Amino acid sequence: MRIIAKSTLRDYWTENKDTEQALLSWYKVAIKAKWINFNEVKQQFGTCKVVGNDRIIFKIKGNNYRLIVKISFENQLIWIRFIGTHSEYDLINAKKI
Repeated sequence: MRIIAKSTLRDYWTENKDTEQALLSWYKVAIKAKWINFNEVKQQFGTCKVVGNDRIIFKIKGNNYRLIVKISFENQLIWIRFIGTHSEYDLINAKKI
């Protein structure tokens, strides 16, 4: 999969040092993936959740953080839509972000 954009992840872990290893781990799996549907994502990330509009939520660092991405399986693209703490996540609409 192609991830747009790694710089978003890098910027976040620069500001939140405790997330670097978890976000890098997610990135390394996602960049190598050739997922064709949500079920394949779920096989690798058992706690992820689809919320609609092609968006998937990943729990990062023991659910202290949330990562929301939009995936186009057909084009093999992942767009980073949101990274934040669990409390910041509670303030957004995951389907629209």
